[in-house]
Amino acid sequence: MNSAAPSRELSAPGADSTWFVVPLFNEGTVVGDVIRDLRTRYPLVVCVDDGSHDDSARIAAEAGAAVVRHPYNMGQGAALKTGIDYALRDPAMRQIVTFDSDGQHQVEDAAAMIALRESEGVDVVLGSRFLDGRTKPGLIKRAVLRGAVWYSNITSGVKLTDAHNGLRVFGREACEKITIEQNRMAHASEIIEEIGRHHLTVREHPVHILYTDYSRSKGQSVLNSVNIVIDMFFR
Repeated sequence: MNSAAPSRELSAPGADSTWFVVPLFNEGTVVGDVIRDLRTRYPLVVCVDDGSHDDSARIAAEAGAAVVRHPYNMGQGAALKTGIDYALRDPAMRQIVTFDSDGQHQVEDAAAMIALRESEGVDVVLGSRFLDGRTKPGLIKRAVLRGAVWYSNITSGVKLTDAHNGLRVFGREACEKITIEQNRMAHASEIIEEIGRHHLTVREHPVHILYTDYSRSKGQSVLNSVNIVIDMFFR
């Protein structure tokens, strides 16, 4: 199960018992740097290549991640499910972290969220870009995300400030209880509903989502906003 040894000595909470699950689709330009940076502190990384058309899977493997491949693009929800199932095969795993492959998430935020979960014993820690002022989404994206929070709070009964943040920490028992059946963007709302349905304990933690020139060049901000609206009203 273990990936190759990381490049330098580890110093991070839960480093020997935390699997990072990284969905991957056509991110060959950046994924190598993302994985190498992550593995300086967290060696257990599984990338789920969701039918990429580039060399993303090879680059992720060369950077030290375990790689599981989907034969065709199934969506981020499906990739997360595959990665969580993979991590659950490790009996030493105490928690997983869902982490994006495009460079928008910060390892420091993930480490702080792991430390919070371990110190307080909660089932789930969710990242929120609205608990401090570091993240600067555009006006359209901010409005859509706020609408998604309002919708999710009503439908799930879980009161959050950010319902569509991909940086999350789940304890092992939460991973075993939560069911992800929505393959595409609707999985984000489904996860929150599963947290409410199973009465899991949850905390939010401030995170910095870095909207880079790379992510903007791919149109991710606008596209994700559209996908969130579709998720909210057409599930």
